[in-house]
Amino acid sequence: MRYPYFLLLTIVFLVSCEAKQEVKLPDLVGDQSQVVLTENTIQFRDLNGNGVLDSYEDSSQPMEERISNLLSQMTLEEKAGMMFINGAPVSEDGLPEGQLGLNGPAARMKSVVYNMATLKMNHFNIWNIPNEPKIFAKWYNNVQRKAEATRLGIPVTIASDPRHHLGKNVIGMAATGFSQFCEMPGFAALNDVSLVREFANIVREEYLAIGIREALHPQIDLATEPRWSRISGNFSEDAHLTAKLVKPYIEGLQGKSLSEGVACMTKHFPGGGPQKNGLDPHFSFQEGQIYPGGNFDYHLIPFEAAFEANTAAIMPYYGIPTDQTDENVAMSYNKTIITTLLREKYHYDGVVCTDWGLITDIPMGPEVVWKARAWGVEDLTAKERALKIINAGCDQFGGENCPELVVQLVNEGELTEERINKSVTRLLRQKFQLGLFDNPFVDESKVAVILNKKSSRELGEKTQRESMTLLKNKENTLPLPKNKHKVYIENIDSLMVSNYATVVAKPEEADLAIIRLNTPWYPAETKVPFAKSFHHGDLNFKGKEKARILKLLKTVPTVVNIYLDRPAVIPEITAAAQALIADYGASDQSVCEVLFGNALPKGKLPFELPSSMEAVYNQKTDVPYDSENPLFKFGFGLSYK
Repeated sequence: MRYPYFLLLTIVFLVSCEAKQEVKLPDLVGDQSQVVLTENTIQFRDLNGNGVLDSYEDSSQPMEERISNLLSQMTLEEKAGMMFINGAPVSEDGLPEGQLGLNGPAARMKSVVYNMATLKMNHFNIWNIPNEPKIFAKWYNNVQRKAEATRLGIPVTIASDPRHHLGKNVIGMAATGFSQFCEMPGFAALNDVSLVREFANIVREEYLAIGIREALHPQIDLATEPRWSRISGNFSEDAHLTAKLVKPYIEGLQGKSLSEGVACMTKHFPGGGPQKNGLDPHFSFQEGQIYPGGNFDYHLIPFEAAFEANTAAIMPYYGIPTDQTDENVAMSYNKTIITTLLREKYHYDGVVCTDWGLITDIPMGPEVVWKARAWGVEDLTAKERALKIINAGCDQFGGENCPELVVQLVNEGELTEERINKSVTRLLRQKFQLGLFDNPFVDESKVAVILNKKSSRELGEKTQRESMTLLKNKENTLPLPKNKHKVYIENIDSLMVSNYATVVAKPEEADLAIIRLNTPWYPAETKVPFAKSFHHGDLNFKGKEKARILKLLKTVPTVVNIYLDRPAVIPEITAAAQALIADYGASDQSVCEVLFGNALPKGKLPFELPSSMEAVYNQKTDVPYDSENPLFKFGFGLSYK
């Protein structure tokens, strides 16, 4: 039988031990673990296997002493490996070396075991995981056992993008097995600090249960450019509303101390919203971040709140802050952004990790290459890019597996090991703060109890419903009386709607139609497959699709529900609809509950809805709610009569 290690820390032996003894307890703390008895109490696992109570293994020692002691024992290769974080595949059998059930990009990834042994890496982010989260917990524990068997026993930190939102956020991970909430604009629509804190606490509990100890969120960019494809990951276009909600989010997720929390990597400093023409800088067709309204500092306001909440890490974005610094290079390459602004002005001494893939290109198939996001420094070699990023003030490289570049830079005298030590110290500090050196394991038996429990699931569904924003309600059409209508439906489950009304096959047979729409988007011209999933382009319906929708609205009174992952431009649809209601990630059931009056929509628009694409083209990318004569203003929202 195995016992959780935190219990072992409290075991007091009834026998007297006059001298330190080395006692192997493989059945209790892992096959590679050793426990030392000191003054009758189990105090540490002998992670490096030398039979000596090293300071870094002793939980009673001050944290900075533990960090210094471990740093002094690390090789250059081990330090370099710690400075990289990248994806790792999770096998369906829970084995770190396994390949079961892997497909797509995961099938091409090196295993976490390979990366630990060969590249000395111990930070990984996880994308696809098994549908049964308990398998992930098993995999995680097995990974930590493998980590214990390395030379110094440095534990692994597992990170993840958001997993708790019911929507279509391209960066969000599948919410299978987790409680499912509205997306972040929905929380801004509700403007409820206590709700955000409660949500963050649930995310923390569910992450902790399976071993995710670093959140690659919150994303606190501002939606000042309505065409930007990542608005669904933000709160709003208003800096002060966003700042108000950032603090409870980070405080709830990180907990009272990181030993019982999840480290937040807040992004994307100094604000990724003002992308020229809304083109995302993940891709080479991007055109940089622009500030035609001179509003650079406005985008810093949410980050100031994040610093007050002691966010554990910061991620800069990809874009070039055009003409805002002494050189037009991307954020993580930009010393003015990272050192002068972040480190010196804001006195930030936490971990700074680049966004993913700044150094190396990624082959995506025959004649298709996803270029490294080395904007402004495309002509530099990979080694030169790595050096510039470190010199800018960053600590960690996201989405890369090339620690040999750092080793080469030091060995060739272009970079000092003292500089590397600063970054590794920050990364080690975070691991110690998380308590990973003292108890890295999770209790697999509790996963099913903690994840998606009834109270969390119900709260998630409540946010989906109540965040919905009523925009038009002609003749008080909503809420609809139950079982009174013959309804024609589109893009909503007929079995679900049949619980509330009679579903008919043709508009002509109906006395009411209910349709669900998504904000329009138009794929960018590119050969990179990933780019085609980003919602770029204009925000209005066009051509045959627009004509089809308007024909339906003229045929039968229609309730239109539109998912706003970006602001939509829908003046004609609004005019023709009987009722119009927006959601920010909601299930068909949640939509029906609101339409038929079992729940009330309480949301207010977290961003304005422009009246035309011409107004979008003429607005300033960095300025909030500034389009001419918006169809619906920021903060608009009706209530049921």
